[in-house]
Amino acid sequence: MSFEKLNLSASILQALKTKGYVHPTTVQQKAIPVILEGSDVFGSAQTGSGKTAAFALPLLQLMSSKERSTRAVRTLVLAPTRELAEQIGDSFREYGKHLGLKQAVIFGGVSQHAQTTQLRNGVSIIVATPGRLLDLMDQGFIKLNEVEYLVLDEADKMLDMGFIPDIKKIVSKVPANRQTLFFSATLPPEIKKLASSLLRNPVTIEIKPAPGSEVMVEQKLFMVDKISKTALLCDLIRNEPISQALVFTRTKRGADKLVKALGQKGIRAQAIHGNKSQNIRQRALDDFKTRRVTMLVATDVASRGIDVKELPYVINYDLPDQADSYTHRIGRTARAGAKGFAYSFCSPDERMLLRDIQRTTGYAIPVQEHGYKSNPHAKMVERESVIASTSSKRANDRSERSRRYSRA
Repeated sequence: MSFEKLNLSASILQALKTKGYVHPTTVQQKAIPVILEGSDVFGSAQTGSGKTAAFALPLLQLMSSKERSTRAVRTLVLAPTRELAEQIGDSFREYGKHLGLKQAVIFGGVSQHAQTTQLRNGVSIIVATPGRLLDLMDQGFIKLNEVEYLVLDEADKMLDMGFIPDIKKIVSKVPANRQTLFFSATLPPEIKKLASSLLRNPVTIEIKPAPGSEVMVEQKLFMVDKISKTALLCDLIRNEPISQALVFTRTKRGADKLVKALGQKGIRAQAIHGNKSQNIRQRALDDFKTRRVTMLVATDVASRGIDVKELPYVINYDLPDQADSYTHRIGRTARAGAKGFAYSFCSPDERMLLRDIQRTTGYAIPVQEHGYKSNPHAKMVERESVIASTSSKRANDRSERSRRYSRA
C-alpha cells in the first residue's frame, strides 16, 4: 500500500515524498483511516513502528480541511520528555510544511521567553510536556477551551514519571467534545484505567511485532565484572568497529563518569540526562546526529525521545531497573526496517535485572564470549535465560488455550 491510498492531501503527500516515504507502516495503515473518520483511538505499538506519523498525518489533514479564523489552540499533544516533544514537533513541522499551520513545542529546563513569544503570535498546534504546559496555563499564556484534538503519546512513560495528576488537570481544561488519541507502548492496569476515563468508544489498534521481526535487532549479552565494563566497551568500539552508538547508563553520575573515561581513551563522547540544561542536551544530540560525536551516553530519560536515522548500535552499559525499559532502549536502533545491534553488559549484581528482562521479553539473549576473565556466572545465566524463555512460551500457550476455550 502507498500513502496515496490513505486519502491524504496533495500537500501532505508532497512533504512525504520529500522525506522519501512511500509505503506506510502497519500502525499508519490502521490508524490513519480511523482518525480521519473522527474516532477516538486506543493504540499500542512497539517503539520504532512509525507511530508519530500515524497520528500527525491525519490530524494535519483534518485541521487543514476545516477553515478556522480563530488563533486558538486546536491540537494538543502531550509527551513525557523534552526530547520526545521536540521529535514530535519536528514531525508536525515537516509533514505540514505546505499547510501554513503554526505550532509551538513547550517544555521546561529553558527560558520560557521564546515559547511565550510564539504563543502570543497564535499557534494551532502545541506539543508539550505536562509540567511546563501547566505552568504557562497558570500564567494565562495558554487556553485550551477550543482544542479539537488531544493526543497522549507514551502514556506509560508519563505514568512512570508521575505525570498522571498533571494530565488530569490539563484534560479538565479541554472540551469534552473532542477527538482523543491515546498511545502507550505497554498497557499496565493504571494506563487502561486512564484510557477508559478519557476515550469515547475508541477503536483499539494493537500492533505486535511480526513473527521473526526480533532478528532485525541482533542482541548479544556480555557477562562482565563491573570494573571491566569500560575496558570491554572500548575494545568493542575499536575492534568491531562501532562507528556510532547510543550507550545507556543507569545513573546521571555514571553517564558523566563514562564520558570522561572514554575521553581519556581518545573516544569522543557526550552525555545527555536530566541534570543537563536543554540547550546542552540539544547540542549533544545535534552533534551525535551529525556524527561530530560518535558516542552518546544517556540515562533512560532519552530512551523514547531520541530518533537518529540509521543508528547502528545501542549498548546497555548498565541494565535498566525496569524490564520494559530494555525494549524502549533497543528500539532506538533497527528503525524503519533497518538492521541494528543491541549489546548488553551484565555484572553479577545485575543478574536479577537480566532475569526480569528475559522473562518479560520471552527471549534468551545469546551470551557472547569475550577476551576478559571468564565470568563464572555466565553459564548459570545462560541456563536461567532458557528457563525464562521456556516459562514465557508456556504462559503464552496457556493463554492461547484459554482464549480458544472461551471462544468455543
